[in-house]
Amino acid sequence: MLMQMCRRSSRVAARLPRVALLSACALLAVTAPPLPAAARQAGVPQTGIPQAGGEHHPSHPHARHRHHRASHGHPAHHPVHPAHPAAPPLVAVPAPAPPPAPAPPAIPANRGTNTNLPLPRFASLRADEVNMRSGPGTRYPILWLYKRRELPVEIMREFDVWRLVEDADGVRGWVHQATLVGNRSFVVTASGATDRGPGTIMRDDPQEDGGVVAILRPGVIGRLRACPAGSAWCRVSVHNYSGWLQRSALFGLLPNETITPP
Repeated sequence: MLMQMCRRSSRVAARLPRVALLSACALLAVTAPPLPAAARQAGVPQTGIPQAGGEHHPSHPHARHRHHRASHGHPAHHPVHPAHPAAPPLVAVPAPAPPPAPAPPAIPANRGTNTNLPLPRFASLRADEVNMRSGPGTRYPILWLYKRRELPVEIMREFDVWRLVEDADGVRGWVHQATLVGNRSFVVTASGATDRGPGTIMRDDPQEDGGVVAILRPGVIGRLRACPAGSAWCRVSVHNYSGWLQRSALFGLLPNETITPP
């Protein structure tokens, strides 16, 4: 607007004081130098003069210098970083399979699946009362109630903590392992005829003409002390008596089984 006023100074000379007009025109010449021709053709507004309809943003003193260098084809000083090669994609490599665990050795059919002890084998009842059940568990019904401590039974099978046993009469059932003990006992099964009544003679020597120690009735329970290999006799004890009984007269011993003295 001041430039228009300066151009029309001849027309407004009568209205404005000459000193004020010259001062305004001089201020315009100092603060607003003419734009280059290229800038005028491009329509670039003059620095420092706000344009109509916009806001005035004072430019940085070096902004014109940067624009001037860029306009003359000089590249801007921006650091150029070399491109790094792309990292190769990660490929999942499966871990090697561990070697197969060795199979446990197979338990022979004549060994217990829980104890690995030989089957069949003999044991004795530990308590005065032992329940024999129809199956390996307390949910199975009770078949028999035994009230004979140290009664020998033959263990036929194992299942967890249960044992399938057979008594001297051939009755089979399941009892808990806690009710059994490994002591070797026997029960008299034979009932021969003697001059002192029915029974089996305990002798002081392992022979038919050995001295008589005691006559044992069927059902008497005693302890096995020794059964030599190849012998038909076993050394036994019943209460305070000790002597020899024939193998065929007792239950509690496998055929041809050898028991060594403790």
